Amino acid sequence: MRKRERENPCGICGHYHKYEEGEVCGVCGHRPPAAPAAGARQQDSAFPSEILKEFLFLGSYDNASRSELLKTIGVSHILNTVPLCQNLYRNSFTYHCLQEDKTLQFDDAIQFLEQCEREKARVLVHCMSGKSRSAAFVIAFLVKSRGWRLAQSFQWVKERRPQVQLSDGAQQQLVEYETKLFGSNVGMPAPSFAPADSFPSLGFGFPKPADFWL
Repeated sequence: MRKRERENPCGICGHYHKYEEGEVCGVCGHRPPAAPAAGARQQDSAFPSEILKEFLFLGSYDNASRSELLKTIGVSHILNTVPLCQNLYRNSFTYHCLQEDKTLQFDDAIQFLEQCEREKARVLVHCMSGKSRSAAFVIAFLVKSRGWRLAQSFQWVKERRPQVQLSDGAQQQLVEYETKLFGSNVGMPAPSFAPADSFPSLGFGFPKPADFWL
């Protein structure tokens, strides 16, 4: 859309498109999310979820593929938790790619994120859909860097990205990681599978996705 066709750019992405009418931005793919019908599942946004203000973002490979959008929100670093997802813009972003292994190497990722925080850099953590694997790394970062308990860290992330659904494997490894950091007496039982919209004070039960790499 030519600039002359509207006076003001989109207030979110900064580009010129008919966002009020739901037109997709031809530059970054942004459009306002449609209100979901009753009982319908909310669709994933083109924008990643901001977990810690002006620093830590959690999203999908689709989010990571939108370079102009990432630049718009100030992201300069990307933590790719699934090497099968190609690092598309090596000349534009600083990437850190984790090994493809079902044993999640939390310490490696956390070191990268802590460096980003020290440098006041905004960083996107992503996997394929931003629901399990990448979410687990973000939760582990909160546990380690903020000293929060696992249940609190999960609830913080879940409230900011409701589509998060950790796999059995990710849950178990997070429990083991918390135990490693705080000792065996962490005051939290083994996770159970409660509805996704429930946030128990202890435990962090929710349905598991079928794919560990989500």
